[in-house]
Amino acid sequence: MKDSRVRSGAGLGLAALLAATVLSGAAYGQTPDMSGIYWATEYHPKIQLVGGGELPLTAAGKAAYEKNMAGLKDGSITDTARKFCVPDGLPRVLATPYPFEIIQAPPGQVTMVHELNHQIRVVAMDKPMPSDKELIPFPFYNGHSVGHFEGDTLVVDSAGFNEKTFIDATGAPHTDEMRTTERIRKISPTQLEDVITIHDPEYYTRDWQARFVYTLRNDVRLEDYVCGEPHRDISGVAGVRRP
Repeated sequence: MKDSRVRSGAGLGLAALLAATVLSGAAYGQTPDMSGIYWATEYHPKIQLVGGGELPLTAAGKAAYEKNMAGLKDGSITDTARKFCVPDGLPRVLATPYPFEIIQAPPGQVTMVHELNHQIRVVAMDKPMPSDKELIPFPFYNGHSVGHFEGDTLVVDSAGFNEKTFIDATGAPHTDEMRTTERIRKISPTQLEDVITIHDPEYYTRDWQARFVYTLRNDVRLEDYVCGEPHRDISGVAGVRRP
């Protein structure tokens, strides 16, 4: 009797494991479903490194950061993303306290639409990154992005950035040689994780990572965002500075 119960329990455990595998969306080569509206539960104006610590700045990076911070303080440098609603750039756009939507369409493309500044990121799927010769004449705020799936993870490589954006709201710098790799995956049915690796050897002594987690919020819809006008209430996002 005991043996039959053990076998029965083992069978139920195996069945549950198989069911979870099928439901993961990555089973049998199926494309994982990441579509939906997501919203961060916390916000940090200064980027938080995986493992903690400060940005690993080179001497040139430190000088650029100090110049940015001083300029933002005395007004000689403008945070154009906030004053003129230009795109935030990577990785700052990932720290948004406003919702964004992932659309796995049209075919061969993943589209990310951010409420903040009406930013749109287009990820060309299963295509090579354009060559430096092709990227240099057309630098983008959020770079040029290509992606592919590795199991349940969407891997997005980006390059071809302009130098008009900051790494974060404090003015952390990057060069136009920056390259990023994001690994985006569902860590639960209602949570999305994006771990981004930054490669920019002129300003940073080593590659470094930041991690962002969002909650699936298909109960909300993206709204208009216009610089200088009132927007939705984001006071529920931890870390947002209250008026």
